[in-house]
Amino acid sequence: MSDEILNDDAPEDAPHASIDGLRCGFAAIVGQPNVGKSTLMNSILGVKVAITTNKPQTTRNRILGVKTFPGKGQVAFLDTPGIHHSKKRINRAIVRAATETFEEVDIILHIVDARACVAIFERTGTPIDEDEELVLGELQKVDVPRYLVLNKIDLVEQKIALLPVIEALTERSDYVEVIPTSALTGENAETLIDVILQGLPEGMPLFPDDMITDQAERFIAAEFIREQVMLKTKKEIPYSVAVEVENFEDVPRKDLIRISAVIHVERSSQKGIIIGAKGARLKEIGTAARAQMEQLFGKKVFLETFVRVQEGWSEDPRSLQRFGYE
Repeated sequence: MSDEILNDDAPEDAPHASIDGLRCGFAAIVGQPNVGKSTLMNSILGVKVAITTNKPQTTRNRILGVKTFPGKGQVAFLDTPGIHHSKKRINRAIVRAATETFEEVDIILHIVDARACVAIFERTGTPIDEDEELVLGELQKVDVPRYLVLNKIDLVEQKIALLPVIEALTERSDYVEVIPTSALTGENAETLIDVILQGLPEGMPLFPDDMITDQAERFIAAEFIREQVMLKTKKEIPYSVAVEVENFEDVPRKDLIRISAVIHVERSSQKGIIIGAKGARLKEIGTAARAQMEQLFGKKVFLETFVRVQEGWSEDPRSLQRFGYE
């Protein structure tokens, strides 16, 4: 991938001369699972660096996405895993990845699913369910400016129904501002960006203007494969999968990247489901993932995928560390 997309030496290469009036800093994107956090960041960046599905807990790592707004400033977004209750070791690890981000940023964007909040309010008289209660509790532990972002407003037919939702949430937490938006349609996106920039400190950019993320190509490739597994399988399969890229070879003379990746599952039955009849599902997963990689990397990709059984990996500390979750 070209340096315009990824640059692991970003902080050292960043401009050193401050520019008056620019607002630059870090913004954490936090909330329950499946409220559209990754979709929102991808939408603002204009490129996909975080995988998205309609399944909860798609995001397992915090992911940096950088957007420079000429003449205005630069926002370094930290997309975080969804905060939720769970007794599983991997789930506890990914929730820690989210909450440990809170004190490292200048502002926090608390994302809620507007349609879901309205539905819960109409059913129970409050928009705050058990997982939202957990998010609010974690936010109260830190002294960082918070902004309430009501996402998916395009799915709310009667916008007046948002008022009691906003009232209930603002009673529970002190927000600098409330911004309704839609990550999918871009509704109110410019207002959201202006509000974010105004919440950041004045100063010089933290990263080069052409940088989008610091995530390694190997990591992104593994995530694109895991995304396709989540999209093309059901039930417990998506949550029992870890993807490890064993070989990543850039071949400049052929304008080609060779990738060999292993999809780890916890049971033999899961392996059969992912492979599918005569390897059809595994081929489908690989084809879709390769297309995503080629679009982002700007090169042809030769992708090999294998499936291995590693029993209990999601509860094993060494495996979780190996796969980057602890």
